[in-house]
Amino acid sequence: MLKKLFCLLGCLASLQSIRAQEVVQTKTYQKGVFQYPLDLTPSTAGSFGELRANHFHSGLDFRTNRQIGFPVHAAMYGYVSRLRVQLGGFGNAVYLTHPNGFTSVYAHLDHLTPELAAAVRKYQYEHQSFEVDFKLQPFQFPVTKGQLIAISGNTGASGGPHLHFEIRDSLTEETINPQLFGLTIADNIPPSISGISVYHLNGKPFSENTFREPYAVTGASGNYRLTKLQTLNLSGEIGFGLTANDLNNSSANRNGIYSVELKLDGRTVYTFAVERFAFDQTHAINGYIDYPQFIQYKRWIQKCFIPPGSRITLYPQNENRGIINFRDTLLHDVEYLVKDVAGNTSTLKLKVQSSIPKDKPVTTYSGTKFSYNQRNEFNNAAVKVVVEPGNLYDDLDFKYSTLPQKPGMYSAIHRIHNRLTPIHDHINLWIKPDASIGSLANKAVIVNTMRGSLGGKFEDGYVKAQPAVFGDYYIKIDTTAPRIVPINISNGANLAAAKSISLRASDDLSGLKSVVAKIDGKWILLTQDYRTRIYKYTFDESLSAGKHEFEVTVTDAKDNVSQYRATFNK
Repeated sequence: MLKKLFCLLGCLASLQSIRAQEVVQTKTYQKGVFQYPLDLTPSTAGSFGELRANHFHSGLDFRTNRQIGFPVHAAMYGYVSRLRVQLGGFGNAVYLTHPNGFTSVYAHLDHLTPELAAAVRKYQYEHQSFEVDFKLQPFQFPVTKGQLIAISGNTGASGGPHLHFEIRDSLTEETINPQLFGLTIADNIPPSISGISVYHLNGKPFSENTFREPYAVTGASGNYRLTKLQTLNLSGEIGFGLTANDLNNSSANRNGIYSVELKLDGRTVYTFAVERFAFDQTHAINGYIDYPQFIQYKRWIQKCFIPPGSRITLYPQNENRGIINFRDTLLHDVEYLVKDVAGNTSTLKLKVQSSIPKDKPVTTYSGTKFSYNQRNEFNNAAVKVVVEPGNLYDDLDFKYSTLPQKPGMYSAIHRIHNRLTPIHDHINLWIKPDASIGSLANKAVIVNTMRGSLGGKFEDGYVKAQPAVFGDYYIKIDTTAPRIVPINISNGANLAAAKSISLRASDDLSGLKSVVAKIDGKWILLTQDYRTRIYKYTFDESLSAGKHEFEVTVTDAKDNVSQYRATFNK
């Protein structure tokens, strides 16, 4: 009996191993060379490739029990190749280069080991900047596997204490799913499918006007079906979409799926897999999702067809970009296969009654046609718009109009298409100010009615900026100096018992360009917290007891300046 039990367990282990090997991969990654960076039981709050606003998530977010202060270890031997401090983004980050051709990244750290912290501080003082990003010489700081390099934290644009961890290709700098290296998370739960969408494309570019049909889905344990059992009657060029997420055994967080395969009559016509991607591709998430639905309703619908202008490498296989042309009278089988990185699989099967299209698709443009693969330009007497190749995911029926100028504006409001069409990087926008701008032209900024100032530069009679979104834009003037609010310092203050000087600095329009602080005429390092926006100078042993002069100068992007001075005793 015991022998049979061992045999059964062995078979189950073999089945699990086979299942884990079924994930979609274009390359093979050696397992067992990297170790987990924390001593905690591996648990994730965010998965690799997970859908985030304007980007795919580039690593694993390891949970740290909602606390800071856990030791962070080198995942493999190598050397510290880069150190970075950001106000937002990664906060405090360490990059390790390894001899096997990969680089590991550790972000949102509370603080680094003393020798690394000293290197950062030295660089900050040499360049008189809190935010720094610099490379180190090979083996200037060698590390062994498991060596302490930092303490986990919550710095930068972090939503709570955790460790963001990445493995990158050192040559291409592509980020790779760490779980493919064997850094697995306990998981026997298949993904959850909550809905699908059908898109009637019929030869036309995808847009907010594309006819969509949503369908509710029910099911569990990897088996899903339409809530209302039915055969879908479809004709012409059709795209399919999906709403899904994933759970694992270690946390209650809903994470992203690993892959989607779409099959037609048993043949795979589309595959998406979050194996690896380059950072200049990450904004292509806006071409991957149903962007208009996300902007309008915050719905995460993953399109299972590829826009012609997408350059991301997360599509390892497709036929006709995943678009299925139903043009016969047959009954077809359509199937979704949705997997997590552990190989757990969920399926959803559809019956589609195909029919011959009645009309031949004709694409007409009521505005100006912008092509995704060409340089596009729109001009009139008041505005100029240029969209370079690579910034649109599909052809566009570009629309332009104006709204009335309001008090305080130095131009009409220019409606540059609409916010429901994504841009991969940016467009070039020129707006001509009205004649009253006069000598204030160099203080002009372009403002988005929903997102605020983009800054701007006045040249050749126009104010120019590079928006990352379409929308409504106008010109405004910034002549207001930034604000400085002291927190624990005032003229004549006794700070003998204090550990630091704190203040807040802010700007209403063009944004802060620099915050420079000095004590007794010498530059000092102000750190800044991303969430509180508090600037802080921490006293060190070099500051002698006695009377000192504190000075801070704050400059905005249009060179408006505020200063604050105070003497204090230490």
